[in-house]
Amino acid sequence: MAAEHIGRLREEATVMRIDGFRGRLITGGDADYDSARAVWNGAVDRRPRLIARCAGTADVAAAVRFARDHDLVIAVRGGGHNVAGTAVCDDGVVIDLSQMRAVSVDPADRTASVQGGALWGDVDHETQAHALATTGGIVSHTGVAGLTLGGGIGFLMRAHGLTVDNLLAAEVVTADGSILRASADDHPDLYWALRGGGGNFGVVTTFRFALHPVGPLVLAGPVFWAADHTTDVLRFYRDFAAGAPDELGTVVRLGTIPPLPAIPDELHWRPAIAVVCCYAGPIADGERAVEALRRLRTPLVDLLAPKPYTAHQSATDGTVPHGWHYYWKATDLVGLSDDAISVITDHAYRARSPRSYAVMFHMGGAVTRVPHAATPYAGRDIAHNINIDAVWLPADPEEHAAAETAWARRFFDALQPHRAGSVYVNFLDADDDAGRVREAYGDRIYRRLAEVKAKYDPDNTFRHNKNIRPG
Repeated sequence: MAAEHIGRLREEATVMRIDGFRGRLITGGDADYDSARAVWNGAVDRRPRLIARCAGTADVAAAVRFARDHDLVIAVRGGGHNVAGTAVCDDGVVIDLSQMRAVSVDPADRTASVQGGALWGDVDHETQAHALATTGGIVSHTGVAGLTLGGGIGFLMRAHGLTVDNLLAAEVVTADGSILRASADDHPDLYWALRGGGGNFGVVTTFRFALHPVGPLVLAGPVFWAADHTTDVLRFYRDFAAGAPDELGTVVRLGTIPPLPAIPDELHWRPAIAVVCCYAGPIADGERAVEALRRLRTPLVDLLAPKPYTAHQSATDGTVPHGWHYYWKATDLVGLSDDAISVITDHAYRARSPRSYAVMFHMGGAVTRVPHAATPYAGRDIAHNINIDAVWLPADPEEHAAAETAWARRFFDALQPHRAGSVYVNFLDADDDAGRVREAYGDRIYRRLAEVKAKYDPDNTFRHNKNIRPG
C-alpha cells in the first residue's frame, strides 16, 4: 500500500500546481518536453516527471519544497553542461534555472552579480563592456553555476585565481526551501563549501564575483604542430610552462585539427597538437612571453593574435556543440616526465572518431597562492591536469561509441603511474566515476564537506550530483 500511495503522489505531481510558483511547468505532454529535458551531452537521455522552469529565486524555493513534499528526486539545471548529465533526472523534478541569466556589473567596485542559469558567454559579454572579466570556462556555453561550484578553471586562473577564488557571495536555496546569503560574514561554513564542493548544499540562484581588468583585446589563440612532433612539443612545453608568467594561460589540445573558419581546409581533421594561449596583460608583453613557443619547429598554423577576449572565449564553441555524445576520463598529473609524455603521445591519436581529443590545463600561478584550507578545491599544487574526451555523433553506430569509450579508458589506465591521486570534480563523468568523488577532495576536505552537508542538507535532498553524503 505504501508503494502504491507513493506512486499515486508521483502521478499527481505531473499535474499539481506548485504553490507560489510563477514560472512554467513542463511535463511529458508538452510539445517542448524533449527539448526542455535535453542537456549538452546528447548521450544523456533521462525523463523527469516535471521540469520547473523558474522565473526567480522564489520559484526555486517553491520547487524545492514541492519536490520534498512529494518525495521526488531533484536535479538542478543551470547551464546543463556537465558531462555526467546531472542536470536532468529520471522520474523526478528538474529545477530549471535556464531562464535566469541576468548579469549586472558594477564597474566602480569591479563586481558582477550573475544569476544561476547564466552561461559564461553572458558574463563575458557584460563584463567586457567595462574591460573587466573573471575566471570562466574555455567554452562560452558552459554554465556559470556548475563550473563555479566545482572550482572553476580557465585561461585567467593563473593571473586571477580559480572562479571560486573570485566568488564573493552567493544566494542559496537550501533543502528546506530557505533562502540564505553565503559569504565570508554570512554562513561562512556554507560559503566555504560552495567554493568547490559542487551542488551538494543547495541551489545557488545568484553569484557575486570579483572582476579584474582584462581586455577588451588580448593576445590569444592556438599554435598547431603535426602529431609527429608531439613528443618534442610536450618536452619543450614542460619547461616553457614552468617558466611562464602568471598572465599567460595555456591549454594543450591533442587530437585532430577542427574545421574552424580561420584554419585552411587542407588542415581540417589532420592529427595535431596545439598549445592554446591567452595572455591577460599588455599585448606587447604577451608577444614576448610566447616568442619562443612560436619559434618551435615549424607550426602547421599559428593563430596567436590580438583579438577580443569574447572572441577568444567562444572560438571553439563549435567543436563541442550541444547534442553530440561525450564521455570523459580525467586525472591530475604528478608532472610531465618523459615517461608521462610517452604515454600521452602513444595514446592521444588512437581514437577512431576525429572529434575525440585530450586536453591538458596548466595550473600554477595565482591558483597555488590561495591557502589549501580556504576552499574545498584540493588540486592547488598540481601543475597539470588532463581530460580525455571521447566524442562521437548521435548517428554513429553503437560499436563506434563503444570504441571511443574504450579508447578513453585505456588512455586513462595507461596514465596510472603518473596520476597525482586527485582529480577536478567537474571532469568526473558517469557511473564509473561515481566512486572517485572523495579523490577530488582528499579525506580531510571530504570529511569537512560532509559535516557542512549534514548541517544544511541532512537528508541528502541534493544527491543527483557528484554526491557528498551527510556525515
